[in-house]
Amino acid sequence: MTANDTMTRIEHVNCGWLHKPPLPPASCHCLMVLSGNSAVLIDTGIGMHDIVAPEQRIGSAAVDAAGFKFLPEVTAIRQLESRGMSASSVTDIVLTHCDSDHVGGLSDFPNARVHLASEEKVNLDAGNPRYTPRQFSHGPNWRTYSENNCEVLGLPSRRINTTFDLDIRLVPLFGHTNGHCGVAIHHNGAWIIHVGDAYYLRDELTNEDHPISGLATLRADNNKLRKESLEKLRQLTRRTDVDLTYFGYHDISELPDTITMYEDLA
Repeated sequence: MTANDTMTRIEHVNCGWLHKPPLPPASCHCLMVLSGNSAVLIDTGIGMHDIVAPEQRIGSAAVDAAGFKFLPEVTAIRQLESRGMSASSVTDIVLTHCDSDHVGGLSDFPNARVHLASEEKVNLDAGNPRYTPRQFSHGPNWRTYSENNCEVLGLPSRRINTTFDLDIRLVPLFGHTNGHCGVAIHHNGAWIIHVGDAYYLRDELTNEDHPISGLATLRADNNKLRKESLEKLRQLTRRTDVDLTYFGYHDISELPDTITMYEDLA
């Protein structure tokens, strides 16, 4: 454990809600890595600019299909402000991928460096219609990574460079998008892995025929790779010899008890 580990805290936050019945509510489960008056975000959820102009930034069809809920109080910027921090406190943002419910908050932090896999940036630049260009029109300060240069618990990974002296890595879990990655953080002697949308619901790790698989298949850029990535996670999470915390983006059962659930919002 490094001295920086003891000064750094990692907070689980929900930065948006999606609800399209009959599907259950889905979260936008992000991380805030905090040290002093600086922050690194893992994904950004729904942002303030999305709330002001949802049709222009996301599109009415996508808003309706996913059931976007536009709640200012749960945006990353408002949650940081409630902690006495400002947009300038965010030095770095690490993205699992560039879907609209993950990147809406980027423009709330225009000076942050934005880290992602090079394959995901290529996917974005190629005009994949799943992405919404207006969410990137502010000109993010991109940092891309293409080389698997280390491992996380047996999985290939890419060490990224942030302003924090903390081991943060992209873990390729391709399939949901062509450059989709998990984000692994080594903290206090253990690994935390945000698996993004590699699964929608945690039950997929134990039920290969889960009903949500139909939606996951429909949303995948490469379903073969998606299933291979999910199998990698199944094998990893069955291990009993590692100290690992893992979670995805949308399963509300993985949120801390301190987070207000959708049905309890005023």
